Parts: sequence; C-alpha cells; structure tokens
Amino acid sequence: MSVLPQLLKRNNFDVLKKFMKFVGPGIMVSVAYMDPGNYSTSVSGGAQFKFQLLFITFISNVFAIVLQCLCIKLGTVTGLDLAENCRRHFPKRWNYVLYAFAEIAIIATDLAEVIGTAVALNILFHIPLVWGVLLTIFDVLLILLFYRPDEHSMKRVRAFEIFVGILVGATVICFAVELFKISVPHKLEVFKGFIPNPIIFKEQQAMYISLGILGATVMPHSLFLGSSLVKPRVFDYDLKKYGQIREQPSVSAIKYTLKFSYAELIVSLFFIATFVNAAILIVAGATLYGQPDAEDADLLSIYQLLSQYVSPAAGLIFALAMLFSGQSAGVICTMAGQIVSEGFLEWSFEPWITRLVTRLIAIVPCFLVTIFLGEKGVSTILNLSQVVLSLILPIVSAPLIYFTMNRKVMTVADVDSAPPSAGTSEESRLLAKRSESVDYTNSTLLTVSSFLIWLTIGSLNCYLVFSYLMGADVHF
Repeated sequence: MSVLPQLLKRNNFDVLKKFMKFVGPGIMVSVAYMDPGNYSTSVSGGAQFKFQLLFITFISNVFAIVLQCLCIKLGTVTGLDLAENCRRHFPKRWNYVLYAFAEIAIIATDLAEVIGTAVALNILFHIPLVWGVLLTIFDVLLILLFYRPDEHSMKRVRAFEIFVGILVGATVICFAVELFKISVPHKLEVFKGFIPNPIIFKEQQAMYISLGILGATVMPHSLFLGSSLVKPRVFDYDLKKYGQIREQPSVSAIKYTLKFSYAELIVSLFFIATFVNAAILIVAGATLYGQPDAEDADLLSIYQLLSQYVSPAAGLIFALAMLFSGQSAGVICTMAGQIVSEGFLEWSFEPWITRLVTRLIAIVPCFLVTIFLGEKGVSTILNLSQVVLSLILPIVSAPLIYFTMNRKVMTVADVDSAPPSAGTSEESRLLAKRSESVDYTNSTLLTVSSFLIWLTIGSLNCYLVFSYLMGADVHF
C-alpha cells in the first residue's frame, strides 16, 4: 500500500514538470488583456459603480479564454497561425482586406501602449510626453535581439518568454501592492461584485462602461498572437522525434502539447489578466467611488487621483504598473505586427524592417498629436483607438471560428498509426492516411458558444460605437 502514494506523488511531479515546460505563451497572451488601454474604463467603472461591475470583468475574461482556446487549437493542429491559415484558404482579395483590418487594429492597439508608456515616463522621470513617445521605439530593439520565429530554437523562445514574464510579474506585483494599500471595510461587498448585477439594464452609463470593459478586454491582435505562440513547442516535439518539422504537426505532437497549452492559457488568463483588471476596478471602487472628477479620468488624472485620495506611493505604484504593462504590451503588439505581415503577405523583408515600420506607424500620429494638442489630444487619440478596435474585432475573429469548425482544415492524418498500404500507388497511400485521420474540429457546443460570444461582442461593440457617434458619454 505504501507504493501507491509514492507512485501518485511521482506522477503528479511529472505532470507539474511537464506543465512548467509550457508556461510562457499564456502569460504573453495575457499581456494583451491588461494593457494601459483598459485602465481608464475600469477606473471609471469603479468610480461610478464601486464593485458592481466586477462580474463584467470576469465574463469578458471568460470570453477571451474561449476565443484563445480556439487560437491554440488552430495553431497546434495546423502548424499555422490565424494569418497563415487565411493566406492558405482564402482568396487574395479577402486576404488583402483582412490584412488591412488586422494592421489597423495593431496600430490602434500600439497607440495605447505608446501613450501608456509615455505617460508613465512623464510621471516617474519627468520626461516630456513628446520624448516619452519617441523612447518607446527602443522596445523594438529588444524584440530584434530575442524573438526570431524562423529559428526553431526553444532556448531563444524561452528567453523571450522569461523577459516578457518578468514585466508581467512586475505589473501583477504593483497591483497586488495597491490592493494592500487600500481599505475595504466590507469585504463581502467585493465578492458580491462578481455576481451578475441588473444595474447594467437599469442605468445607461453602467451599460456603456460594461460594454467598454468588454470591448477593451478582447483585443484583435491577441488572436493572431495566440495562434502563433503555440507553434514552437509543436515543432520542437516533431524535430526531436522525427528529425524534421512537418508541414502539418503529427498527431503525437498535437496530443503531447494541446491539453497542457489549454491549461497554461486558462491559468495565466485567470491569475494574471483577470486579477489585474479586477484589481484596477477594486482600487478605483474603494478609493474613488463618488468622486466626480474620477468619472472621466485619463491616465495622468488617474495617477493624480490615487496620489490625492490614497497616498503619493499609491500613485507612483500605479505609474510603475503602467510602465511595465505598457512596455510588455508594446513588445507583444510589435511582435503581433510581424506575425500578421508575414502571415498574410509572406513578406520577404527582413523581420527588423517589419517591426520597425509597425512601431513607427503608431509612434508618428502619437508624436504629432502630442506636439500640437498636448495631454488632451493624447487622451482623445487613446479613446479613438479603442473605437477602432471595437469595430475591427468581429471582422478578424470570424475566420478563427470558421477554421476551427472546418473539418478539412482541422483533420490530421495519423501517419504513425496507419497500416502499411497494400499497394504502392499514391491513391492507396492517401486512402491509408484518410482511414487513420483524427478530427479536431470544434464540438457542437463549442461552435455554438464561440458563435454566440462572437455575436455578443460584435453586436455590443457596434452598439457602443453607434452610441458614441451619436454623442453619448461612452467610455472605451
């Protein structure tokens, strides 16, 4: 009997050891859901409705997890990311249109990272916003040193994941410290915030802020990113087992990686993205609730409010969190720009040119707005970027759902387990492969759930943008 506990302990250790090999992609994806673009919306939600909108934060992360699981499945099963699958299966005209929307989304996302980093540098080091915007170009150099997806080296991939993980960890620590610095007399009130609340149907402003939180959480570029980050581990498995990287990953490689990739993603999003987004709202609800000047606060105003109503240290910690999240999100966004350009267009340019151009396109409008309009203009362009993201998300997420429910795309021939073919003709070999194929298409439940999430996010985002254009006081 004493052997059984030891065996279970050893098996659990082996599972944990294997799981640790997969830690990284989920952390990098979680960066897309906690960038500076989310901060003003969450602060406004806490300032106006205290903890009552926490359940929206939770639901939006559940939506993100479902879509990212589809990304993992697509990248693992096909060995191609979302952009590469679009290039392979769609006509050229469609690809050019989708590429244009994806590139606009990346530029709009990058605007938030550039602004967040520039504001943080201004607060922490008194660097003028104009110079802060220019300094954000240096994170591209970090990507040039570490991230080279054409080299199938897990050491380089792991080094890059650790670098981003350090920035993410620093962001999480900052918000954990913020939570310790605030006082919440009735702790149960916070937990009740995660229970669905009818307030969003009673007050229009609560509805607007809820939709803003939902729209700011699921970012278009994260779909391309999530489907690409899983590929190195699948390739590494086939390279070690077969001595080569196959056009489509082997069934054994898919079985080895898929479940652990799912687990790592879910753990990362729940313990990082959900925590950070909830922490922002909790801090705002505990300290800024009822303060009229907090309802429309921009990034700099949030720092000033926290310094005034909590302590100067709380304001500085927020600025540090914004710097770390802005830098990590900027790196990830530039990386997504390369994935999109190479995936859709199969550009022959050097990777550093693609990354540099992507970042410069985002920096130039920020730079001009900062010079001519100052801080107010920066807030306006940040709000505008969130409008663009809300409109583009349904367009770039539709192909993801289509591919993962398409049997032709998601079926893999299990060559290892196929019996020897009776003949030598190509036809007999194909028949043998078909007879041993594995179907990874979505279940009916997952397909329906994914479509409903897509329809919900798309409809609500369109409603939010329409309300904004009609002059409503909308928070993105």
